[in-house]
Amino acid sequence: MSEEKKGFFGRLREGLTKTRNNIVHGIDSVFSGFSNIDDDFYEELEEILIMGDIGVKATEEILYKLREQVKENHIKEPADCKEFLIRNIKEQMQVGETAYEFENERSVVLVIGVNGVGKTTTVGKLAGQLKSQGRKVLIAAADTFRAAAGEQLSEWAHRAGVDMIGANEGSDPASVVFDAVSAARARNVDVLLCDTAGRLHNKKNLMEELKKINRIIDREFPDAHRENLVVLDGTTGQNALQQAKEFDEVADLTGIILTKMDGTAKGGIAVAIQSELQIPVKYIGVGESIEDLQKFDADQFVDALFDVAQEGKEGE
Repeated sequence: MSEEKKGFFGRLREGLTKTRNNIVHGIDSVFSGFSNIDDDFYEELEEILIMGDIGVKATEEILYKLREQVKENHIKEPADCKEFLIRNIKEQMQVGETAYEFENERSVVLVIGVNGVGKTTTVGKLAGQLKSQGRKVLIAAADTFRAAAGEQLSEWAHRAGVDMIGANEGSDPASVVFDAVSAARARNVDVLLCDTAGRLHNKKNLMEELKKINRIIDREFPDAHRENLVVLDGTTGQNALQQAKEFDEVADLTGIILTKMDGTAKGGIAVAIQSELQIPVKYIGVGESIEDLQKFDADQFVDALFDVAQEGKEGE
């Protein structure tokens, strides 16, 4: 395992401390506090998981499976079913093998989300990572509403060593995307990353804008692999789930990027979103630097949450 990955696991484990205190300590107290596996035991577990932002749907599925496993394996001691619980949470969060195909194909990636979730920063980090994998990347600064969004993105593009297509504040975002798509094709770019304006309160305009952008990409770059990634702030818990639902109505979401997972007690939302929407969490961010955004790994996430040492990481 690479040093970078090992380092990220350590930061993830540290970042999930508050979530761990919120969920795992409660779970542990149920396992140690009950002598029998009965309805009260399951009810207590259910309450802790739901209170920990894991969500009703995911919690029901996790516990339904646990009940089956307890019966099948004739488990009598509460402590003996903890492993099954951890495994069930991991299964709820698995990301399919095809989740990152866009990295190896000619792709257009729309990055959407409300303001303040770290969208522009995420675009910059993704650009840096794709560039380091040897991909030719172009950024489109299609958030023309927020003052200084273009400057911020330009700084990230410079840091990542990639080109950027921008426009003046107040320009039509769709025209920026049009210019960027034309440039991407002319320059034989592998991945075009589009930063978009973050507004939900005026959903009608946002919808029309995203539809227009989608139409342009479909028309001008029909053979491109398409990704619509929504950036959500992990600290907002259930609110993030609501935002994901609303954006999914506007744009056909293919994945979720969860930021600010360090220092939140609401990390359980990662499980809820995937279960509720059947949209995979593809990236997770636990800090400011480029390597603090990593591909989501369900095993790694749940091990970090439950403070389980992973192979070769005990020294973290």
